[in-house]
Amino acid sequence: MLKKICAIGVSLALSTGLAAARDLNAIGLSLGSLGNPFFVALAKGAEAEAKSINPKVKITALGYDYDLGKQNTQIDNFIAAGVDLILLNPGDPKAITPAIKRAQAAGIIVVSVDTHADGANATVETNNVQAGTIACDYLIDKMGGKGNMIIVNGPQVSAVIDRVQGCKEVIGKHPGIKLLSADQDAKGSRDGGLAVMQSLLTRFPRVDGVFAINDPTAIGAELAAKQLGRTNFPITAVDGAPDAETALKDPNDTQFIASASQDPFLMARLAVRQGMKLLQGEKLDHEVLLMDSKLVTRDNVSAYQGWSSH
Repeated sequence: MLKKICAIGVSLALSTGLAAARDLNAIGLSLGSLGNPFFVALAKGAEAEAKSINPKVKITALGYDYDLGKQNTQIDNFIAAGVDLILLNPGDPKAITPAIKRAQAAGIIVVSVDTHADGANATVETNNVQAGTIACDYLIDKMGGKGNMIIVNGPQVSAVIDRVQGCKEVIGKHPGIKLLSADQDAKGSRDGGLAVMQSLLTRFPRVDGVFAINDPTAIGAELAAKQLGRTNFPITAVDGAPDAETALKDPNDTQFIASASQDPFLMARLAVRQGMKLLQGEKLDHEVLLMDSKLVTRDNVSAYQGWSSH
């Protein structure tokens, strides 16, 4: 289900230079990390939609690896290359605003994807509060409503902040849950999840449940638990990534129990469509599109279509 809402702080007016209808000839994508399958799927979705509009469109997809300086440079390079549209996964929703304004001053439409960016012309993202809510609600139910819980956090972009917010809202309804840790940044990666979880399991002798902000983090956390012989607690996350799908289908791997799914392929297609409307001089009905998440569990994973949806 797709929710449409009005954005706060999003640019509602286009410059006069963007008023005339324009073609889509070149797109630049600045994404968190191309080592993360989520962003690879997002890039593929953008390419599929853009080529359906113009088969000869030039697409440049780059990972900024959560280095804001690197992302600023990428945006400046897109401006110099004369792209028509930038799809942006912002490293910081406010600090990236000057770069967005530079792009817009050059007549380029900027659409933020997956996370919010102040000043972007439009945003398409998962309803991350809802994703964190359903993942943690399921986790706490499997914990029997009580016990020691850990949130393995990540880079402080809006998507991660919202997921943790949703999870904490659920925790607040269960007085039997003790939150041991919620501020450790595992960098949204498998290696980060492994390192952070090793430290936390060494620090805390009893853990009854873990929520990780994305699937790579969860897979790394699960690996740490196996290495330390601590496989007696469930883990949930957000993404519905291929690795999570594989884990949920494995009858011998029962610690990872659920992931609140995203659809990066469709997300990127919608972002390109929004950008194309703006290039054609249309006014958007809604500047922010929120995509609801669905919980993928061991019970329903066989029916899950994954990230290859069209």
